Amino acid sequence: MLNKLFQAIKKEMLLLSRDLGGLITLFIMPIVLVITVTLIQKSSFETLHNDLTHVIWVDNDKDSLSFAMQQQIEQANIFKLVTTHNKQTITEDIAQQLVQKGQYQFAIVIPEQLTHDLHAKVNQNVNQILAEFSFSEEDEDAAQNQPQTVVDYKEIKLFFDPALQNVYKSGVKDAIDKMVAQIENKTIYQAFKDQLGTDESAPLFASEPFLRFTEYEPDYGKQAKPNAVQHNVPAWTLFAIFFIMVPLSINMVKEKNQGTWIRLLTSPASNIIFIFGKTATYLLISLLQFYAMLLIGKFVFPYMGLPALLINNQFITLSFIAMASGLAAIGLGILLGTIAKTQEQAAPFGATFTIILAAIGGVWIPVFAMPNFMQFVAKISPMHWALESFYDVLLRQATFVDILPKTALLLLFFGTMLGLAFLYDKKKRHI
Repeated sequence: MLNKLFQAIKKEMLLLSRDLGGLITLFIMPIVLVITVTLIQKSSFETLHNDLTHVIWVDNDKDSLSFAMQQQIEQANIFKLVTTHNKQTITEDIAQQLVQKGQYQFAIVIPEQLTHDLHAKVNQNVNQILAEFSFSEEDEDAAQNQPQTVVDYKEIKLFFDPALQNVYKSGVKDAIDKMVAQIENKTIYQAFKDQLGTDESAPLFASEPFLRFTEYEPDYGKQAKPNAVQHNVPAWTLFAIFFIMVPLSINMVKEKNQGTWIRLLTSPASNIIFIFGKTATYLLISLLQFYAMLLIGKFVFPYMGLPALLINNQFITLSFIAMASGLAAIGLGILLGTIAKTQEQAAPFGATFTIILAAIGGVWIPVFAMPNFMQFVAKISPMHWALESFYDVLLRQATFVDILPKTALLLLFFGTMLGLAFLYDKKKRHI
């Protein structure tokens, strides 16, 4: 029986060796993808943090409040404020045109008399509050008889590029709103100090915020913080592994159309031997894909300026996940090869189905960012189970026991696909 299995594996190897396009698809394509995507993500990250975004700044106030805002923005070292274009001072109308054309991502327009009106409004409110607590009737009457100037609210205008994402817009608006609130609070504190005659060296109020947000990283031990390499290597490895269904299904269709499968069925060996031969061959291919990606992540990426992939003595656990993932992909390929009647059916469907599994499985877009319905759909995707298993080991320091539930689902999926393929083939041969 072992000799028959060996011969079945040898047959599959010969078929693969004659399919140059299939081998390129299985090995070269995922390597190019993982290198390209990881470099792009690294480049985008560095651009976001190292290159300052040019922002139009139109200051119609030209007073202490707008100067303080400008200083805070420049000290944040995120945006570079632009006030001129083609040696011409940018006005509000010019700012709108430049942003609309996409030359700048957004513009900030400070209204006129902002500082003056803010101080007037604050002083009115402070005087009114102090008058309420005044023990002198004369002071209270004087405050009430003092003419009140109506101060309208001021509007800081933000013009955004129509192509800019809403998440980015919200972040900018929140940052500017927080900045204005801090400056306004300091103005209120200063007004109280001026009215009460408090010594400048003894502050009356604490101008620093009482509540602060502080980000703490989990204790990763010896493991580095999660990075693009730890996300992309397992993601695109899975994409390559599940692409196995394309050449596998095509070879099965070839065997059926050329009569090879009929001759194999009439041979003394059971057809289970030939299925196991296909399984063993393509499982070996999937493991080779996985190890190739590990080698690239660990040894090639550092020469490209990328972090090295850290596996932290979890090689066996990762290999087990790759094996379970390979079996799930092989099960799909065998079912597709059993059902498909022509190569034109097998190849496009296999490629498209792999892309769909990658999309809903979280390879391109994180599952948490998807709508609720798509998050539910992702949970039934075998690629999602495999990807989460890889993330559990690489990012969350999971043990072999921790990933058993998800890998058990992958093995169950393989058995189910294989069973459906046997049932379909048996039913078709009996009709």
